[in-house]
Amino acid sequence: MSLFKSGNPTLSENKFRDTVLADVISNENAMTVKGTLNKFGFLFLMVLGTSFYSWKEFAEGGNVTPLIWTGAIGGLILAIVLVFKKEWSPYLAPAYALLEGLFIGAISAMYNTAFAEKAPNIVINAVGLTFGVAIAMYLLFSFRIIKATEKFKSIVISATIGIALFYVLVWVLRMFGYDNMPFLHEGSTMGILFSLFVVAIASLNLILDFDMIEKGSEMGAPKYMEWYGAFGLLVTIIWLYLEILRLLSKISGRK
Repeated sequence: MSLFKSGNPTLSENKFRDTVLADVISNENAMTVKGTLNKFGFLFLMVLGTSFYSWKEFAEGGNVTPLIWTGAIGGLILAIVLVFKKEWSPYLAPAYALLEGLFIGAISAMYNTAFAEKAPNIVINAVGLTFGVAIAMYLLFSFRIIKATEKFKSIVISATIGIALFYVLVWVLRMFGYDNMPFLHEGSTMGILFSLFVVAIASLNLILDFDMIEKGSEMGAPKYMEWYGAFGLLVTIIWLYLEILRLLSKISGRK
């Protein structure tokens, strides 16, 4: 059995196995795929709710900077806590969704305004593409067209870790006033290719997430792990959306 099953650290196999070994779970109180997807839908609605709020604040000329920082930092803190306290998922996962909604709504409103002339539907297109990719990945996984083999997992996880470390490095360099990586933001050929690569890796992470949710259900993980699985899936969906939004902004910037 492999050390890694999902590129998303919140959905590693050990997270599910530990809960099963802790106590014997009856079928009625066990995690199910359907239950996880239902809870994901609930979390998504919560994200939409606070997204609309922060979008409205920006549209009315309000200062959304506090909302962005509250959503980003608050969401990060809750995500870290949830990794270690998965039994708190029924309470913290909804809180995470609300905070991320504040962040996503404000960021989306900024992109919508910045590209109002060149790409007036950039946010709608990003949302559509995100769910189009998610549905496609789910179908590819369901029909076993793409299988989460050990080699597949190791490649996707290695790429995900590499992207994360690269982003951290860029952030640290910016803190010291060094920003000599324009391809991260500009619509150059290299910039677009980089974004396409990141979007591809984020998409493939969905395969690993679906695999782990299925495995958790088969292993009889406790019911609260449905919230944990839904939270992990939401993390990947949000990452995918932001990367697609960045990709579309780069393409639009070339016009």
